[in-house]
Amino acid sequence: MEQKDYLLREIEKIGLIMRAIRQKIFGGKDNTAITLDSQIEAAKGMLLNETDFDLDIFLALNKKESDKYICSFEGFSVENIELLAECISQIGFNDNSNNSGKYLEKALQLYELCILKSKTYSLERETNVIKIKNAL
Repeated sequence: MEQKDYLLREIEKIGLIMRAIRQKIFGGKDNTAITLDSQIEAAKGMLLNETDFDLDIFLALNKKESDKYICSFEGFSVENIELLAECISQIGFNDNSNNSGKYLEKALQLYELCILKSKTYSLERETNVIKIKNAL
């Protein structure tokens, strides 16, 4: 029973972190002086400090290694993987540098992993996949 409670807390913790990162990067317009690059770096720092998830390492991995890396974290449920995919895809859509394609490809990989792991169909997930494929 304690193990199940621990896993639920980890899943909730990662979900909260992902929502906070998403809000920090794409939330209100209060921080107009802060550039997207600094917001991305802050998000990477939050992920690394709170969950030991290194976004730079994740972006450098191939598809098989990426799936293995993301699945090595206990708190990454399908919902949390989908939140991470949303964050990464939003970074890709808003980033005007050469890295935008890399972010979009990783987001697409995460959505595909969600499709494989999830037992339910999500129209929103499919819509996001189509948007990313059209952008690539």
